[in-house]
Order: sequence, then structure tokens, then C-alpha cells
Amino acid sequence: MRAMRADADFGMAPLKYIRPMERARLAADIGGTFTDVVLEHGGRRHSAKVLTTPRAPEEGMLEGISRVLEAARLAPSGVGVLIHGTTLATNALIERKGAKTALLTTAGFRDVLEMGYEKRYEHYDLDLELPAPLVPRELRFPVAERITAKGEVRTPLLESTFEKIIAKMQQEKVAAVAIGFLHSYANDSHEKRAEKLLAAALPGVWVTLSSAVCPEIREYERFSTACANAYVQPLMASYLERLAAKLKRGGFACPLYLMTSGGGLTTLETARRFPVRLVESGPAGGAILSAGLARENGLDEVLSFDMGGTTAKICFIGNGRPEQSRKFEVARIWRNLKGSGLPLRIPVTEMVEIGAGGGSIARLDEMQRIQVGPASAGAEPGPACYGSGGSEPTVTDANVALGRIDPDAFAGGTLRLNRAAAEHAVLGRIGRPLGMDAAWAAAGIGEIVEENMASAARVHAIERGKAAERCTMIAFGGGGPLHAARLAEKLGMRRVLVPVDASVGSAVGFLRAPVAFEVVRSLRARDDKFHFLEINKMLKQMQNQATAIVAAGALGAKLKTHRAVEMRYLGQGHEISVPLPERALTGKDAAKLRAEYESRYEQQFGLRISDVPVEFLTWSVNVSTASLDLSIKNKIKNKAKATSKSKRKVFDPVSGKQENIPSFLRQDLAPGMQFAGPALVVEPQTTTLLPRGWRCSVAATRHLILERMK
Repeated sequence: MRAMRADADFGMAPLKYIRPMERARLAADIGGTFTDVVLEHGGRRHSAKVLTTPRAPEEGMLEGISRVLEAARLAPSGVGVLIHGTTLATNALIERKGAKTALLTTAGFRDVLEMGYEKRYEHYDLDLELPAPLVPRELRFPVAERITAKGEVRTPLLESTFEKIIAKMQQEKVAAVAIGFLHSYANDSHEKRAEKLLAAALPGVWVTLSSAVCPEIREYERFSTACANAYVQPLMASYLERLAAKLKRGGFACPLYLMTSGGGLTTLETARRFPVRLVESGPAGGAILSAGLARENGLDEVLSFDMGGTTAKICFIGNGRPEQSRKFEVARIWRNLKGSGLPLRIPVTEMVEIGAGGGSIARLDEMQRIQVGPASAGAEPGPACYGSGGSEPTVTDANVALGRIDPDAFAGGTLRLNRAAAEHAVLGRIGRPLGMDAAWAAAGIGEIVEENMASAARVHAIERGKAAERCTMIAFGGGGPLHAARLAEKLGMRRVLVPVDASVGSAVGFLRAPVAFEVVRSLRARDDKFHFLEINKMLKQMQNQATAIVAAGALGAKLKTHRAVEMRYLGQGHEISVPLPERALTGKDAAKLRAEYESRYEQQFGLRISDVPVEFLTWSVNVSTASLDLSIKNKIKNKAKATSKSKRKVFDPVSGKQENIPSFLRQDLAPGMQFAGPALVVEPQTTTLLPRGWRCSVAATRHLILERMK
């Protein structure tokens, strides 16, 4: 990869290419292996896929931006908006490469981070390993103070102890501090006072208040979220400042928005304050893309399948909207089991993410079974076929060895692959020990990674009360179209949609995302004791706060509001989210909300409990601009059988033979064209595999529709 220039034009097109009356929209998604960049301008779309540069993520991003601007013959000043998503915060939490962080907490609650839920995520594992807290015990400082659940001050904040605590923090060279006091969601005065004392004595140290980042009940989740925010804040703030400065020096004068895990865009300043909300920013873009395609194509039930270089993401879309949650676990340390990671309470798109990407490493376990992932070769050194020092066989190596990927056309021809190196790695680590040739060993790797993804999808479907076989799959990402049809077969699905520019789907989704911000508050109420006046007052305050943040970046766009409340039967410990009406609540709404809650509860658990009161717990207000619809809608006039101009030898595990199958260039496929499998559809940054027994047709919008014929 060539070095980026830091001068005024970034080494891009000269200023004569600017079209003053047209403003381009630019999106960049930094993944674990590849960085995807998409530019929309003048009714055309340009995209680039470059290897991520882990040591300085902005370099790969700027390289991709340079390529798309050169392709569009556009200078940086011609860009109207830049939308960015990154895995930097996620990777810092997973790899434990964040800042040295301290926790200031209520006396007696120092060990909440260590105690967690006080339960085992794997009951019968005698060597159970619990996730280590982000803040070690010696950097968790108790302070005498106490506020009740009603927000009343029982014990004033003992400020005299701060001098000793501050001295210890200075000695330990702490870079960030999380403040988490008991019941601060009900009264944040003690946390705000502690922040002022620390800010005065520790200039340059970042401070996170749990009452600001997660003003909800449940101390463990609130403290964990605050610590995670503090842990990544110095890193993210430095990165964002560095990126903004380089963009400015490069001639960009447009607003920079960051993608959040909940599927909305936020301003640079809000991202600096709450970087933990960026944890799942890339995958959220893919969910937005799938939701938009579902609405545009009239699909009620959709399974979004995004397979990149490091992970695969699976998300259910219902009625054109991805499922949302306020619960998320990051950095799971054991078999992707729930409870083995760090809990976060942030707005997040509900999905399952597993270590099954193109760079996922294949190996043999103690019983000589093929295992794939979660370890990944990443961008450095990458799969063996990259020729960058990687020697472990990966999913990409298997696809190259099978003939499914053209080594000369990978990533638009910018990265030439070495098929011999791929076959050598697959044969050496998998084939020879099992007595197989390279083709069968590669087929085994493909089968296992597809079964891993199918298993994760089945579990996710059961947990969400969904039937995967009723869904249409929308497949994208660099590896998604290659494995989509086979994965659909395993899940009993009959239809797959592969969108235009599938390989950079998440970045395309960024361009559809609204500017948004969500505010939450915990306030207990019951359906038989519904104090709607107090609730309405709180909801209005929340709406004003969210509106102020969104309006700063909305550029005059019309705003919309989505309100919800998390409800549960009295005595239960888990909630279900129920939407609230847009108007002010009245006493009659208690019964209506209970009916909606019980309907959702029955759908998920199969029963209702009519003689138990329902409790309202956490209220949320999401303010956003309207999502953009970037589709081109028209009707197909003529249908025709497509003919391929070339064929490629691909190993077929069903017949056990190398077969010459048609290879179509996607750019040559016009709306209405149809053909049957086996076949390949090749485009600059990905390949779609159409197995035997499947038919492909090209929609009016040029999306590929794959359908099982039996």
C-alpha cells in the first residue's frame, strides 16, 4: 500500500474536477481486515476496498478515500458529508489495549465489577475463566457517600478523602477515570461534584460519569459501561482528533459523522464523549442496508447476513426494521457464550457476531476435527494467499484452493493472490494429517465455517422467537455472497438477495443512516399505579435533551421521535421493550401498554400471566432524522437467459470433481436476465456462488435474486 501524503490535495484529483453545484456523500467503514469506502456523487456510486492498517487505522481509510475520489474525478472540497464507522473501540476492548483507567465508586461497592452477576456461564467447566475487569482492584477507589433509589441524599459526599485518592491516581499515571456511585441514575449530584474535583486536580485526564453514559438501574451493567467508555475514550478521542486534522489538511470542509451501534449517526463531539456507543458501528450499517432493502422490496421477514474478513454478523429484520436492544456483551472469552464477556448498556442493533470471516483460521483439534475461527489472520499478516507472511490456512485460502475466487481479480485486482500458497497451507495443516488432498481439505473448511454460521443463526432465531426458514436472506460483505446459498440451505431458506455493491454493504448502509441520539432513564411504575404526569414530565425532558444533540448535526432536516419503555411482570428480572405513543400519556394507556407487553411476552415465551402486575422500568426516547432511500425503482420489461463469456474450474464437493462452470461478470448482467447453477457471478470486490439446484435472476434494481428450484 502506498504511503499517504499529508499535503493539501492528498495526492488526489486536481481542483478542476470539482463540480460546485453537486455535493458528494462519502462513507468509510474500518473493519478488522478490510476498510471499505463508498462515494455517492451525481447519481453514481464508487467504492474501494483496501487492507486495514491496524497501527494507524486512518491511513487505510485515507487510501480508500483517495481511490474513490480519483475514480469520481472529484477533489476533497467537493464532498458534502463524511460518515465513518470503525472497530477501533471494539478492538481496544477485546485486545485490552485501552487507557489505564480508575474507578471512583461508593464505599462498599468496590468489587461490583469483579462479582458481576454472581453466576457461572458454564456450569460444569471446572476451569472456568471469568472476564477480567477493565479496572484492576488497586485502581478502584471507594468514597463515603450514599444516595437512595428515590434520589434522596442519605450520606453526603466525603470530599476530604479526595486529596489522597487524587495523589494515588497521579502516582499510577491514570489516563481516564470512571465515576459510578450507587443510584446516580436517580440523582447525579454526587457524580457531578466528584467530576469537578477530579477535573481541577487532574487536567488532561478523561472523566466518565455513569449517570451520563448509562443512567439506568443495575449497578454492574452501569459501572461496566462507564468503565468501558473511560477505557477507550483517550484512544478514540486521540484517533478522532487526528483523523479530523488530517481531513482538514487534505481539503475536506464537510461535516464528519460517526456511526453508532444503534444505527444512527452522531457528531464528532458526542462521539468523543460517548465512544462506547461506537462499539458495533460497522455491523449496524449492514443492518440499516438490509432494513432499507426489506422495505424497498416488500420483504416482511429478513435475515441479514454480513460476512467480512474477520467476523460474520447475523441480524433479523422485521417489518423493515432491525431489532434493537440496550443489552450487549463485548469481548466474550469462551466459546461465544453469554455471560463470558463484558456487559454494556447502550443502544445497539440486536445481532449475533461470530468469528467466521474470510481470515478465520482453520486448524485440527485434539480429536482431529476441523475447527474454524474465532482466531483470524486479520490484515497483518493475512491469509497465506496474500503473500504477506501468513502461513495458517483460512477461509479465504480454502475458497481460493476450491477455485471460487479468481486470484487475479481479488479486491478489484489491487491484491494479487497466490493460489499455490493457499493450497500449500490448506494441505499442510489440514489435508495431509487427515489423508486428504487440498481440494477436499478446503471443502471441509468451507463446510465447517458454514455450519458454524448456521448454528449461530439457529440459536439466535430461537432466542428471538423467529423462524429462519420463513425469511429471505440478504447477503453482503466480502465473503457473504460466496457462502449465502449454502448457508440458506442449512437454515431451510429458499431465497437470497445479493445487493449491488454487496462487498461494501455496511458502508452503503452508512449513507442511509439517520442522525440520531437516544436518551434513557429508569423510573419505576406499575400498571395499577400509573403516575402518568410524572412520566410525561420526564419524557419531555428526555426529548428536549435528545433533540438538542440531533439538531446540532441535522442541518435543518425534519426530526422524528421513537419512544419506548422496558416492561416486565412484577418480580421478574428481564424486560421486553414496548413502543410508546407519540402523544402525552394518559391513565388509560396503562392497560393498552400492558396488552401490548403481554402479546409480545406470549410470542416469545408462549404464555401470559394475567394475575401479576406489570412493571414499567426503563424509558427511552430516540430522536432522529429520516433515513435516506437511495434505491432506483422501475419494472423489468423483458426476461432473457444470460450467457456467460467464460468458465472457471471449481471443485464441487457433491460430485467430488473439478467442474467447468459458467462465470458471469456482474457488470454484464442486465435486469431480467436469468440463469441456473452451478455458476459464479464475479464483481470487483466479491463473488457470488450459485450452487446446483439454484436459479439466479437480476432484479430491476440490479440486485441478484437467488432462489432454490426444489
